[in-house]
Amino acid sequence: MDGGPGAAGRDTGRDAGRPEERRGSLRAALGGLTTRGRSFLAAGLAATVCAYVLGQGDLLRVGVLLTALPLVCVAVLHRTRHRVAASRRLSPARVPARDEARVHLRLDNVSRLPTGLLMLQDQVPYLLGPRPRFVLDRVEPGGRREVSYRVRSDLRGRYPLGPLQLRLADPFGMVELTRSFSAYDTLTVVPRTEALPPVRLVGEAGGRGEGRRRSLAMAGEDDVIPRGYRHGDDLRRVHWRSTARHGELMVRREEQPRKPHCTVLLDTRRTAWAGSGPDSAFEWAVSGAASVAVHLLERGYAVRLLTDTGVPVPGPEGGTLDIGSPDTTGLLLDTLATVDHSGEPGLSRAYEALGGTGGGPEGLLVAFLGVMDEEQTVLARRMRQRARGALLFVPHGLRDPEDEEERLRVLREAGWTVLPYVPGDALSDLWRRADRSGGAIGRAG
Repeated sequence: MDGGPGAAGRDTGRDAGRPEERRGSLRAALGGLTTRGRSFLAAGLAATVCAYVLGQGDLLRVGVLLTALPLVCVAVLHRTRHRVAASRRLSPARVPARDEARVHLRLDNVSRLPTGLLMLQDQVPYLLGPRPRFVLDRVEPGGRREVSYRVRSDLRGRYPLGPLQLRLADPFGMVELTRSFSAYDTLTVVPRTEALPPVRLVGEAGGRGEGRRRSLAMAGEDDVIPRGYRHGDDLRRVHWRSTARHGELMVRREEQPRKPHCTVLLDTRRTAWAGSGPDSAFEWAVSGAASVAVHLLERGYAVRLLTDTGVPVPGPEGGTLDIGSPDTTGLLLDTLATVDHSGEPGLSRAYEALGGTGGGPEGLLVAFLGVMDEEQTVLARRMRQRARGALLFVPHGLRDPEDEEERLRVLREAGWTVLPYVPGDALSDLWRRADRSGGAIGRAG
């Protein structure tokens, strides 16, 4: 089977051929005798001893037959069990939580002899469901068999699949040998993302190119770098001083808009969240952060994902991702698939990591924060000063209502657009409410 994302290479598991390995393998084969095989072997040995003592030739032949039959089955199974190749393919290898993925198993008989009865069992974490088992009656020489099963998890994470175990049995049921392959694959269960409406963020209409126009104005007329006139250029952009200097029509260069930036901040402090499981407030926040980041990437933003530890998601430019980067969305979702609670006492590292651009405020800041005490509320107020627009999603009902309302009032007065939520709320509805608030979300410049 061709390799690829989520595909395991062929795993034949052939022995190296050293004498001690062959002896150990033969002992393992003898240990695979079933109750029937051991009974035949014991009966054959007993008949042989009795025939020798009593001098009965016919009984001796019966004893030899009973003894030889399980031993021959051991020998045949021992020779053929190392000539079976297996491979695995995941479809897809990255799946949202609560969605199903299909695992395809392929078994090839690469020996010159047909196999007996085979039973396949794949090792699967209990969170993905029961261990799948398949029975294959007979595989001809050079033949192949393909089977598949489905896995599903409500919890995000990275789950190993494998190694595949193969149990071989002879037609007489004398021997059963279990063989474990070495290859395994990893299924990545990423947080579910919700499609968000393309709302108009405050300041977005006139934001593109504004910083560029400002820098041109500050540079002065003499510092403008012109270019030659092209057919279709607006004559109002002709730079007459450069035209006189070069003896041909020169125009000002087009104003290049700066790429909008956004920082998505996810609070992972263990003390900031209550409850666990797929329906907890923390899992809602992780899913919300993924949805917002993917949505803004699709809208052309350069997105940075930051946690309370102050470490951004690995990206090509200091953790900043944009839609032009290879597999940008996959990198973002893979990181959020494994994010867990941290032991950070507060948000100070996240505040330091925000920093601002060139000493000034950054663009849009979208934060998913948990429960905050007075100190963390002060830090959140200071974070607002490092962004041109700020949107805050905060869980509702995790602390005393009066104290919670006071904290939210302080943050609103600082300029945050605060949107309380409870697990199960639709993020798209909250996103529309943020647009209708009309004041606090600004686009990065």
